[in-house]
Amino acid sequence: MRVALNGRGGKVGRVLAPALERSGHELVPLDGAEVMVDFTVPDAVDGNVQAAAARGVPSVVGTTSFDHERVDAIAREAGVACFHAPNFALGAVLMMRFAAEAAGYLPRAEIIELHNEAKRDAPSGTARATAAVMGGEPAIHSVRLPGLVAHQEVLLAGDGELLTIRHDTLSRDAFVPGVLLALEKLATLPPGLTVGLERLL
Repeated sequence: MRVALNGRGGKVGRVLAPALERSGHELVPLDGAEVMVDFTVPDAVDGNVQAAAARGVPSVVGTTSFDHERVDAIAREAGVACFHAPNFALGAVLMMRFAAEAAGYLPRAEIIELHNEAKRDAPSGTARATAAVMGGEPAIHSVRLPGLVAHQEVLLAGDGELLTIRHDTLSRDAFVPGVLLALEKLATLPPGLTVGLERLL
């Protein structure tokens, strides 16, 4: 597949670019692309999706904290699919699934998310998505320190017990399988924005 990769020089992009090529994809400018992949910054997402949609090119977006309603409207109007996951690590998706199930039994919960100090949004998209599937509006605590990649703990408590569900991204290589899955499934998605890697599993 011919892929236009926005954010190629970023932390995720530097890992994703060679991984896409190893998987048989070709990195090309948007004018020659079959799909656009975006790992940039929130303020750039609208324009990047708009540019792709104007060319009839569907998108995979890994950037978080953008305006979902606006991007959905752009994609729907152009009749193209746009897929977004707050986290492309398969283990993170499982962590959210386990947390949602556990919240039905242990409703007192809080979330601690830890990322590199360069991460712009707090709380993270993963933490917000986890809170949403758990219900009950659990408190979210954000930590930004050098040396971290992406880490999250969900603490669920009952009388006399504590359940901790934790996922650690030790390398951005963990995002590659999720992005490849999204590229594989993108053609099966309806026009507009589809959110969540769990929708593809």
